[in-house]
Amino acid sequence: MKMSFIRSQRRAFTLVELLVVIAMIGILVGLLLPAVQSAREAARRMQCSNNLRQLGLATLNYESTFKRLPGLTGSSSFSPQARILPYIEQGNLSNLIDYSIPLYVGPAFAARLNPLHRVAAGTVLPVFQCPSDPADPFFDSLLPDGTVAKVAGLNYMYSYGSGTGTNYDDRYQTDGFVWENSFARLAAITDGLSNTVMLSETLKGDKIVSTGAMPKAPHRRIGSWNGSSSNPPGVPGFVLGGTIRDPDLAAISATITSWRGLRGENWIRGVPYSVVANGYLTPNSRIPDVNVHGRGWFAPRSMHTGGAQVTLGDGSTHLLSDSIDRAIHIALHSSNAGDTARIDN
Repeated sequence: MKMSFIRSQRRAFTLVELLVVIAMIGILVGLLLPAVQSAREAARRMQCSNNLRQLGLATLNYESTFKRLPGLTGSSSFSPQARILPYIEQGNLSNLIDYSIPLYVGPAFAARLNPLHRVAAGTVLPVFQCPSDPADPFFDSLLPDGTVAKVAGLNYMYSYGSGTGTNYDDRYQTDGFVWENSFARLAAITDGLSNTVMLSETLKGDKIVSTGAMPKAPHRRIGSWNGSSSNPPGVPGFVLGGTIRDPDLAAISATITSWRGLRGENWIRGVPYSVVANGYLTPNSRIPDVNVHGRGWFAPRSMHTGGAQVTLGDGSTHLLSDSIDRAIHIALHSSNAGDTARIDN
């Protein structure tokens, strides 16, 4: 009897079939990647919101203890952010700081970090960092001997008002939560805590100091304007010994030739361009922030889609849209205008 054997043959994939499978995988990855990126950004935005909420509640706890809000005490001294450290579970870091010892020494225009505060100033605090901002948190600061120390930056700024009139200038009382030597009471927020911005986020600078026309990424640079020696378009005149009122920042930025990427450079130092913001420019405005003698007009800014996040005086957090009406944005940053501007989201 003859037996026949049937040899089974395994059929392999053809090159065409492999290419089709690879193409399908590529299409699926292309469809999934935006969803994954969107989910990651949603998580980062939530963490940013949590950071702002913690800072808002810490500020209210500080006020409950001292019956005053944390204040600025000059550009060479400590920031409001430094004063709330015990209320954000940073008591050990706070204990490193002796507030009776000067933070910076030398003249204001050439102040240098006191080495006794070097360790504290160089400590990066996650609660001060927006996870959506990819910028390096470290900035350079000179010590008295000319060497360079690393100081830690931040994304979260106290509001020092609307920026209208003289409310950009911390030497005078503003319509915000802080100004120089303020330590204000909550009773001063007559528009209501739930109607007034206490804190907002911004983007850390790119550390680049340059000259010439406005940079391509104005949100990473501050335009430095010598307001005491020139009167550019849009500024009708000077009052109060050289103080400016309601400047046309779009016109001014076109004349500026000095740019500094130092926004948010130092959480411990109470210099306005580093630790405060105001409502003069709407979130993520294409008009750049403008600095004049350390003070100025600094907008909320972020990498989040559609706006920047803020904490109101009652501790709640919200996203302010890029398209918010400017008058409403100004009203939300003013503590005592008698307005009823609210955030609906």
